Amino acid sequence: MKVYRIKISSWTASFRYPNLISGYQPTLEVPPISTVLGLLNAAAGKYLEHSQLKIGCYFEFEAKATDLETIYQIGLVKDKKYPSNVVKSNVIKREFLYNCKLYIYLQDKYLVEFLKKPYYSLVLGRSGDLATVDSIEEIDLINNPMPRNIKGQIIPFLGNYLPGEIQALPQYFTNSIPRNNIGTMPYSVISCHSINTEAADIETYTDDIDEKEIDIYFHHLNFNFAPTELL
Repeated sequence: MKVYRIKISSWTASFRYPNLISGYQPTLEVPPISTVLGLLNAAAGKYLEHSQLKIGCYFEFEAKATDLETIYQIGLVKDKKYPSNVVKSNVIKREFLYNCKLYIYLQDKYLVEFLKKPYYSLVLGRSGDLATVDSIEEIDLINNPMPRNIKGQIIPFLGNYLPGEIQALPQYFTNSIPRNNIGTMPYSVISCHSINTEAADIETYTDDIDEKEIDIYFHHLNFNFAPTELL
């Protein structure tokens, strides 16, 4: 199968756990699909409506560490819904990933063109996790219905039941305010440092990445947007 492989790198990355707002902030070891689609939005400079999108991803990092981060907490005026002018600083611990590489696989040349000259800065997580597009190549992937090395990816849990950290993650977000989750479902989060994961009856395509054979799973995404979400 012919695809475009986009290699993106960053010194740091951080992908927060859903629903963890305060306290210690761990990081997922693979970006959710919604993060990758947000990256495409940043490159395009606009909100993209995806229909029948086929996309694969592989993510790897060298190390994981914990940093101290200063945050500023703004309270609400008593019995009101607007912020007060009182700001309180606090220090929290946040995990981050170091020396990261993200490979995105696309068949849609229209999307690939955005990544050649991104409109906004690309980040892998937070605003400080700046990323760079290193290369864009057109390659051939070999179909592999009996994969032996699935890692550095998130795979839908239902129907596949692969070992990994199970998390309910959104596929995308609406363009409305407030934004709403789209397509939230359980995923197996399989780190690039996991042992080789074998699976039967899962269609993948094998790629050679730095002399490692990685079996890439392709997500088939189709979002039905309500009229209020097209504003």
